[in-house]
Amino acid sequence: MSNATCPDIFELSDGDFAVIGTDMTDELRGLLPSDAGVADYERIVKVSRATLVAAKGDIPAA
Repeated sequence: MSNATCPDIFELSDGDFAVIGTDMTDELRGLLPSDAGVADYERIVKVSRATLVAAKGDIPAA
């Protein structure tokens, strides 16, 4: 494991997207809105605003 910090959003070959960010599941699970939930196989990932804004141009509209 490296100590590099490089959050990213990228498109997978099947058209889905993957997110690299900071795992915040334990810290944020109790703060989710009442209509949101996290399954056992899911994680809440924090991505900086700068990363998301930078990725916007790479995300197709449809």
